[in-house]
Amino acid sequence: MKGLAILLVDDEPLMRLSMVDALEAVGYDVHAAASGTEGIEAVRQKAFDLVITDLRLPGADGLTVLKATKEKSPQTEVVVITAHGSVETAVGAMKFGAFDYITKPFQMDELLLIVERVGRVVALRRENQDLKETLEDKFSFGGILGTNSQMRGVLDKIKLVAGTDSTILILGESGTGKELVANAIHQNSARSQYPLIKVSCAALPETLLEAELFGHEKGAFTGALRQRRGRFELAHRGTLFLDEIGEISPVVQVKLLRVLQERKFERVGGNDTIDVDVRLVCATQKDLRKEVAQGRFREDLFYRLNVVQVVIPPLRKRQEDILVIAEHVLQVCSTRMNKKLKGFSPAARELLLRYSFPGNVRELENMVERSVALGRDREAVQPSDLCGYQSCPFTGGVPQDSCGFCSEGLTGQKRAERPMTSLAAAREEFEKDYIVSVLERVEGSRTTASKILGLSRKALWEKCKRYGIPSAKDEPEDET
Repeated sequence: MKGLAILLVDDEPLMRLSMVDALEAVGYDVHAAASGTEGIEAVRQKAFDLVITDLRLPGADGLTVLKATKEKSPQTEVVVITAHGSVETAVGAMKFGAFDYITKPFQMDELLLIVERVGRVVALRRENQDLKETLEDKFSFGGILGTNSQMRGVLDKIKLVAGTDSTILILGESGTGKELVANAIHQNSARSQYPLIKVSCAALPETLLEAELFGHEKGAFTGALRQRRGRFELAHRGTLFLDEIGEISPVVQVKLLRVLQERKFERVGGNDTIDVDVRLVCATQKDLRKEVAQGRFREDLFYRLNVVQVVIPPLRKRQEDILVIAEHVLQVCSTRMNKKLKGFSPAARELLLRYSFPGNVRELENMVERSVALGRDREAVQPSDLCGYQSCPFTGGVPQDSCGFCSEGLTGQKRAERPMTSLAAAREEFEKDYIVSVLERVEGSRTTASKILGLSRKALWEKCKRYGIPSAKDEPEDET
């Protein structure tokens, strides 16, 4: 790796000069020091990728230089130079984090080979860090993946509001990842060192939900054998996530409104007023405006909750994200289950892209996890691994009507509805329908569609022109 920043510490002028010349001749950026003390000072003043140090030095020995380097910059690699009789000392240096050692006398080619190895390690580390930062900056936040333009807008919004104390209302279909958004908001807020408390409002009846949120005093109702703190108290100074907020009763809505307005409440059956400092994040798959219009949800509470609205698009509206999420889940599950699956076969990828995923990201995650758990000993996930039905057409059975993945993924329509035609015509019809489907899901973006289809923009334009697909009216961009 050319451009590697190297600090060379050696007290022998001729040896130091020879090594500097050899390293600079290859293209490395070399800084030289004549003593251990001078080397430690250099490490403190400048960042180096590699430190090459003799073990025997005036002022401070090589082990001291090694320890000072690792203390200042754990990522910096260290190679120690030792005399033949001090190999044990060099091996000891490895225990303190040295990358390698070289024994005097040595040929310069030996040193250059070791430095080249260090360069490869540093280059790989930088590449991984750059990739991680790129993914975090552009395509993910708090474990949420998204390359789709709508999803990137969601990620940008939650990055902006995470550091505030504003109440957040997350809207989206079941399985879209509303809880993940709540997690990301809390973890990237000033409240992250305090609790994130979660409550599923749909899972509890009115009386139990009220006690769950606000706590109760001993004897407040049958079965209340002792005083119990509610979720608001437990979330003090942290975040409270109320999932399915649209399911709460009018009585609970009134008490919740008061907490939002005054930051005070009383436990069920109690008289003492409790002050609380909580950031509220809510989620629902219901249209709360419609609920307000129909008298099922308080309008004043809706406006209190709807300070910042985050809308998560369903997976069918973010086609570009399907394979990104699937590949990520595959990697995680394969590692956890000690499987060797490295990706999806072309046929499996095609089926994933054709399916509408009514269960959204949750359904996709479950599907991929099942394919890893049940997958046979092969490198790529096959179509038959994705379907969980025994009569899956990919394994030779007859597809059941209840298996939406197979019937939709195979043709987008039931097998009985297929027209009788030649194989060539059927192929062309399939290709046309599939291109139209992809273009619709990516909102007409030919750049995105071409990536999904594995075509150049020009090839996609030509196919659209051939099949009379309207989005192909513009001339294609020149490609080099």
